Amino acid sequence: MKLHRNLVFAIIDGLNLIFNEDQYADKVVQKVLKFDKRWGSRDRGFIAETTYEMVRYKRLYAEIAEVKAPFSRPDLFRMWAVWAVLKGIQLPDWKQIEPTPERRIKGKFDELSKVRKFREAFPDWIDELCAKALGEKLWTAESAALNQQAEVILRTNTLNTTKKLLGQALLEEDIVTESIKGYASALRLPERANVFVTEAFKRGMFEVQDANSQLVAAFLEVEPGMRVVDACAGAGGKSLHLAALMENKGQIIAMDVYGSKLKELKRRARRNGAHNIEPREIDSTKVIKKLYGSADRVLIDAPCTGLGVIRRNPDTKWKLQPDFLEKITKKQQEILRSYSKIVKPGGKMVYATCSILPQENSDQVQSFLASGEGKDFSLEKQKKMYASKSGFDGFFMALLVRN
Repeated sequence: MKLHRNLVFAIIDGLNLIFNEDQYADKVVQKVLKFDKRWGSRDRGFIAETTYEMVRYKRLYAEIAEVKAPFSRPDLFRMWAVWAVLKGIQLPDWKQIEPTPERRIKGKFDELSKVRKFREAFPDWIDELCAKALGEKLWTAESAALNQQAEVILRTNTLNTTKKLLGQALLEEDIVTESIKGYASALRLPERANVFVTEAFKRGMFEVQDANSQLVAAFLEVEPGMRVVDACAGAGGKSLHLAALMENKGQIIAMDVYGSKLKELKRRARRNGAHNIEPREIDSTKVIKKLYGSADRVLIDAPCTGLGVIRRNPDTKWKLQPDFLEKITKKQQEILRSYSKIVKPGGKMVYATCSILPQENSDQVQSFLASGEGKDFSLEKQKKMYASKSGFDGFFMALLVRN
C-alpha cells in the first residue's frame, strides 16, 4: 500500500491529542477527519482505523519502540513505524522515520506476545483486577475479545418500519445488512459504512446500537400504557428503544444530571417519531423524590467503568484510574438505593451496566438486596454478557421486583 504523508501526519497529530493531552479518541478522530475535505472514504478509514488500533495497543507498541509517556513527536513516529512493520507495510523514506530495525521489532513482538498484559496491552492494575475478578481463563479470552474492532450494529426503529423493510431500504442505498439470531430488532453490517448519511437514517428507521445493549430495554418487560422511568438516560438510546417497545403508548420519563445529553435525546426522539418521552433534568433531589412509588418500571443504566465496551472506547484502558472503581461503586450504590424508591409495589426495576466486573454488577445487586432500601425487592433474573462469548459488548443486567 502506498502511504501518503498527510494521512500519517494526521494520525500522529491525533495520537498526540489522545496520549499527551488526554482527549477522547472518538472526538479526536472526528476532529482529525475534518482536516482535509479532499480525503475520500478509504483515506478516512485508514486514519480512523490506524488511530484506534494504535490506541488499543499503545502499551505494546511503546514497549517495542522503547519509548515512554509523555510521547514526543519522534516517539509517536517510532510507535507508528512499529505498527507499520507489524502490518507488513513498507516504510517510506521520510526524514521523520528513523532507520527501523525490522527484525528486532518482530523478535520483540514475538517475545512480548507471550505475556497477556503486553499482548493485549492492558495496564498492570486492570489486568490484575480483571484476572482476579473473572478468573485467568475468562479474562484471557475477554481481554483478546475487547481488542477486536466493534461491528456496526443497527436497531430497527419499529415505530417507523420493520426489520425487513429497513434491510430493503438500506440495500437500495448499497448497504448490505444481515439479521442476528436471538436479537429481535438487530441488523449487522458485514462491511463498515457511514450509515448516518443514509436516507433511512434521516427518516428515523434505525439507531446505531450494539446488539447486547439492545437486550437491556427488553429485559425490563415494558408494555404499552405503562409509566416508565429511565433514570440515567444520557442521550437516550435505551429510552428510544423503550418507546418502540411501548408502541408510543404510556409515559417514559427520561432523566439525567446532564441537560446537554437530554437535548440530544429530544433531537433523536423527534427523528424517531417517539412521542411518549418526557426529558427531565435532575438538578436537585426533589426531581427524584417527586416520583417515589409512582412507576411501573424503572431502568437504572448506571454509570460504570465501561470495561465491557472497550472495543468501542479503547482509550478507556488508559484513562481509567484505580481510584475510579472505588468512587463509581459508591455512586452506583447511592443511585440504586435512591432511585429504587421510584418503583411502585408490584413494579419492576432493571439495574444494568456496560461493565464486566462483579464489583459493579452482581455484588451491587446483593449489597442492595441486603440494605434497608432493598428489603422489599427480590431478584427475578440476571444476565452477564461477555464479548468473548457473544461477539458483542460486555453487559450486565438484573431484573428486580418490588414486592
